[in-house]
Amino acid sequence: MKVGSKLVFLFRDSEGFSTAISDSLHPNPTNPSSVTLLEEPFELSLEPYGIKDVKASGTLLHFVDHQGFYQVSFLLMQNYEPPVLACAVNEVLGKIARGESSSLPTVLVPFIVASSMLKRDGRSLTKSENRVPIYGVQIGPETDTTKAVAARTEKLLGSFQVHHEPLACLLQLARVLHLPTLILIGERGRLVSDKNIEDLEILHEIGEILASILNLSFSKDRIKWKPKVTSKNSVEPWRALYG
Repeated sequence: MKVGSKLVFLFRDSEGFSTAISDSLHPNPTNPSSVTLLEEPFELSLEPYGIKDVKASGTLLHFVDHQGFYQVSFLLMQNYEPPVLACAVNEVLGKIARGESSSLPTVLVPFIVASSMLKRDGRSLTKSENRVPIYGVQIGPETDTTKAVAARTEKLLGSFQVHHEPLACLLQLARVLHLPTLILIGERGRLVSDKNIEDLEILHEIGEILASILNLSFSKDRIKWKPKVTSKNSVEPWRALYG
């Protein structure tokens, strides 16, 4: 699977967070002709896992420079339920790790997660009292990109557990495949009583971070997102599989 040196991995969630992120990031308006956008679907068989009726599918969006080099890629993957989820993510990450490039891409994975789904033993280092916190969790080898993102996010101190299926699955598999990965976690339910406002603030913060790291432009007016309210008492199945 051919991707850019910087890859943003997104799940097509029912709330539309992944689409909001990908739609809001675009070439810098000061030099819009510097890159072109290339879109291609992908579909990978899951038969090696004994799954014949479902495939790992999604869309790749590439920002390609004038020399034809893939600078940045967005991978929007269909969301699956366990146990298909782990198989699909493993197959896609495996294709990325065995890609055409001579070096591994740096994978950036933004998520918004309810505070009830993050269990921390340590305290976070708060860099700003005026903004919603965006946490950075690094997995695998450190790269210039992961260092740059880490410098703009807050670090989770101590051990923590994630009770969110797609995020927990990706954390585990990226670690196994030794991919240079940085997870950006926006924690909802901590600062603002209005969840829609809080979610939009988190999205804006993540969008600004990604734009600066990827040399793209972030536009709030391109965001079309209507987050839904989820009960904090809801429990996802299979979460014990990923620890």
